Amino acid sequence: MKQNQKEQRVEQLVKQHVRDIPDFPKPGIVFKDITPLLSDPNVFRSIIEVFASRYKGEKLSAIVGIESRGFLFGAALAHSLGIAFVPIRKKGKLPYETIEVSYDLEYGSAVVEMHTDALCKGDRVVIIDDLLATGGTAEAACKLVKKSGGHIHECAFVIELAFLDGRKNILDAASFAIASYS
Repeated sequence: MKQNQKEQRVEQLVKQHVRDIPDFPKPGIVFKDITPLLSDPNVFRSIIEVFASRYKGEKLSAIVGIESRGFLFGAALAHSLGIAFVPIRKKGKLPYETIEVSYDLEYGSAVVEMHTDALCKGDRVVIIDDLLATGGTAEAACKLVKKSGGHIHECAFVIELAFLDGRKNILDAASFAIASYS
């Protein structure tokens, strides 16, 4: 989908404010540090406005945020849209009854959870995170939403590392990213 002018302007702002950290967390990785864009309230507000504009009128039930940076954008977006925010967390971090999904990482595996009562059958949601890389965590989040009976309207990201082709791992869900790195 072609970006509108506001999305193009915000993509430029994101790319201007994201800081590359070479060899973090391990050699050969270039980490995309979002803290500079979080420290600029105008940039952060612009990001939330792009997402809110995209999802306004979509009859969503909730925004589902992936731990931990997805919480930052997800809670603000849910507030902006006047809908619920649902956290997906690493195993053992949620206090109530949970459903869980395990997924593979580059070296090993991980488990994410969501409260059993977080979504109802038929709830329409957007899953949000700061960055789409290989898509493993986003895919696990999609599985949790589907396991709970929810419907994924779209997966949303501030940044996509398109060269890692993570979109192919997101179950039958559409995805959108404000800024893409090829």
